[in-house]
Amino acid sequence: MGFSDRYGADVLGGGDGSGHRGGHRPPPPPEVPAAPGLVVEDLSEGWVGAVTGFEKTYDGNFVRLEDRHGRERLFKMRPGGFLVDGRRVTLTRYVGQQQVPAPEQRSNSGSRRVADVRAKVAAPSRIWVEGLHDAAIVEQVWGHDLRVEGVVVEFIEGLDNLPEMLAAFGPGPERRVGVLADHLVEGSKESRLVAGLDPAVARHVMVTGHPYIDIWEAVKPASVGISAWPRVPRGEDWKTGVCRRLGWGTPQDGWRRVYSSVHTFRDLDATLIGAVERLVDFVTVGE
Repeated sequence: MGFSDRYGADVLGGGDGSGHRGGHRPPPPPEVPAAPGLVVEDLSEGWVGAVTGFEKTYDGNFVRLEDRHGRERLFKMRPGGFLVDGRRVTLTRYVGQQQVPAPEQRSNSGSRRVADVRAKVAAPSRIWVEGLHDAAIVEQVWGHDLRVEGVVVEFIEGLDNLPEMLAAFGPGPERRVGVLADHLVEGSKESRLVAGLDPAVARHVMVTGHPYIDIWEAVKPASVGISAWPRVPRGEDWKTGVCRRLGWGTPQDGWRRVYSSVHTFRDLDATLIGAVERLVDFVTVGE
């Protein structure tokens, strides 16, 4: 099971990784232009791929890497966050003659769109989400990718149902389960529930997620047209409290606003993007 967040962890935290203590500060990693086709390794996850493009979001600059299987993912361009020929480097945006892919060549998740794709027969592995809103947002952004891979997304009506559903499903090496959880932070009810799963089952399960109370909050405020998500006191229904403070009417009215604001991965917080992409990778290993 994984709780790591490729966007949230500082790969430079706790030193430069060389064991250097005291004395002169080591020189910063050299800057290397991320020219198309350059093969690099992302240090946060060990993903190796060739540079195929860039994306600029509210969270900064990201480089798109394509691995040897043709899968693509975005990684934040952090200082010293990559290896090139075994050297730790800082990638910089390549400036030169580049062909910009036409918009229709990219899916809503930013991956390469497969033309005339037909959904595969459903794979035995599954991605589970907590509720209908989670499923709708995942489908809106990653639907194309999931159909290409033959991955089915199901909602489980709350993480409390997870142990019972896993017992009924029977995860195994060829039958994995990826679970997207809300409010997956240290000390939360959700994290304690995950920690209590049967180890024999947990080895075939990945539970990861975002730190927010509800997936609505993982949608960037600017995408919804607000400056920030309001704070709702503990004990008050979060969606009802949000709608009251924003003048959105009922939670049903609020959901229509939120869902209509999500078009691509750029509308989502990086923690949610990273979580879903890790789950897709996890359940499609060997597919």
